[in-house]
Amino acid sequence: MTAHTSSAPDVTPGGEPVERQAVAEGISIAAAFMLVILAVVSILEGISAIVDDKLYVAGIEYVYEFDTTTWGWIHVVLGAVALICGLGLAIGSTWGRYGALGIAALVIVANFMSLPYYPAWSIVVIALSVVTIWAVSTWRPER
Repeated sequence: MTAHTSSAPDVTPGGEPVERQAVAEGISIAAAFMLVILAVVSILEGISAIVDDKLYVAGIEYVYEFDTTTWGWIHVVLGAVALICGLGLAIGSTWGRYGALGIAALVIVANFMSLPYYPAWSIVVIALSVVTIWAVSTWRPER
C-alpha cells in the first residue's frame, strides 16, 4: 500500500483572527446605525406625508396610487419596525439581523412604489436600504 501524501499543508480550522472579528463587529455596528438612520428618515418621510399632503406630488396617474396619508402611515410603520430591528442588530441578536434584512427589503419596495410622490427622498431611502442590506449581509458572526 502507498501512503497518500499531499504537498498542501494540513490546515486545521482554528480560531478566527482578531482582525477579522474586529471588522465583522465594525460592519455590524455600522449596519445597525445605518438601519437606525434609515428608520428615522422613513419615519420623517411618513410624518411629512401625514401632516402636509401638499408636500408630495398629487394627481398623477400611477399603478400603486394611494392617498399620500396612506403612504405616510406605511412609511411610519416601516420606520418604527426598522428602528426596532436596528436596535436588535445593535445588541447582536439573530432576530435583529434577519429582521434588518427583511425590513430593509420592504422599505425598498415601499419607496419604489411611492417614488412618483417624492422621488428625491425615495431614492435616498432606497440607497440607504441597499447599503444596509450589504452591510448586514457581509457580516458573518458564525465565523
